[in-house]
Amino acid sequence: MKIAFRTDASLQIGTGHVMRCLTLADAMQAAGAQCHFICREHPGNLIAQIRQRGFAVSVLPAATKALITDEQAVETQSNYAAWLGANWTADGEQTKVSVGAAAVDWLIVDHYALDARWEKTLRPQCRKLMVIDDLADRPHDCDLLLDQNLGQNVRDYSQLVPEGCTVLAGPYYALLRPEFATLRDESLRRRATPQLKHLLITMGGVDQADATGKVLEALQDCPLPAGLRITVVMGQHAPWLERVQLLAKRMSQPTEVKVNVNNMAQLMTDSDLAIGAAGSTSWERCCLGLPTLIVVLAENQRNGAAALVKSGSVQALDNVDAIPQTLQSILNLLVTSDALSQLSQKSCLVTDGQGTSRVRKALNERHG
Repeated sequence: MKIAFRTDASLQIGTGHVMRCLTLADAMQAAGAQCHFICREHPGNLIAQIRQRGFAVSVLPAATKALITDEQAVETQSNYAAWLGANWTADGEQTKVSVGAAAVDWLIVDHYALDARWEKTLRPQCRKLMVIDDLADRPHDCDLLLDQNLGQNVRDYSQLVPEGCTVLAGPYYALLRPEFATLRDESLRRRATPQLKHLLITMGGVDQADATGKVLEALQDCPLPAGLRITVVMGQHAPWLERVQLLAKRMSQPTEVKVNVNNMAQLMTDSDLAIGAAGSTSWERCCLGLPTLIVVLAENQRNGAAALVKSGSVQALDNVDAIPQTLQSILNLLVTSDALSQLSQKSCLVTDGQGTSRVRKALNERHG
């Protein structure tokens, strides 16, 4: 089976779209598929990392000027049109060239700036087309659609996909690397007697808003348990990395900043509480039952964060600006063993970490 992925990472987009596609590509490659990525060379891209993972990448040129006009943004009915770095027709033509003359078995698209019009133009290049989405805000022309967010269901896409399209909805299908399912039992066992000794801070690969720095500054004024140590995880392209590293050196608690980690599942397993972005890493933390205070860093995270709060799985801060004023009061509620235990028990019910296997099965079934 031959699979092409059209997805991007950038300082504006973040890294989550590429990372979840990599997770699926790893699983499909392990099952014998040939996977190929098509990515635009935005500032903050992950093209080198994709290649390090063993996948070929066709590189689309970075935009040299603003290519999306206000009229085009309105035409696409998307607030994310500028994320593409080209208009959708040009991107479609470039993607056709990258896919090549021979149709791939699956074209998998994970991009908020693309919709049914782009997908229709790529139909001759693929036997089947899959969309990974989080928004349910635009039509798609696809055979399979995945929305892994809590609270989403098949009905949300009933008017947005063609008849016969298979919709996989909810964290039951969350694209997690296999080590999360492997460590799930160990992580849940160590939470039987919860205590706050290790705090993990992870705001995604970019953290454009410097949420990490704001959290560290706020923690300096918080009464924290004796013996607490802090681990901060950031991406190498994070614009505030040097500032965070300086803040870490000034912290009263031992604070380590890790960059581009490859053992996130183990780090989460070894942590007692996380303060993290309300993005796709939410499913990783839930799989491991890691109590979490989430911070909404983008509008497209808001619905998912609200669903997690409603389920009792997390505590939340509505935005980065709320960190200085409210972090201490929320932490005061979370430092007790009862609070940590309740969050862990609720969050581990959200997903079991087997979603990637379920999506792989769906791809194989639809391909046949």
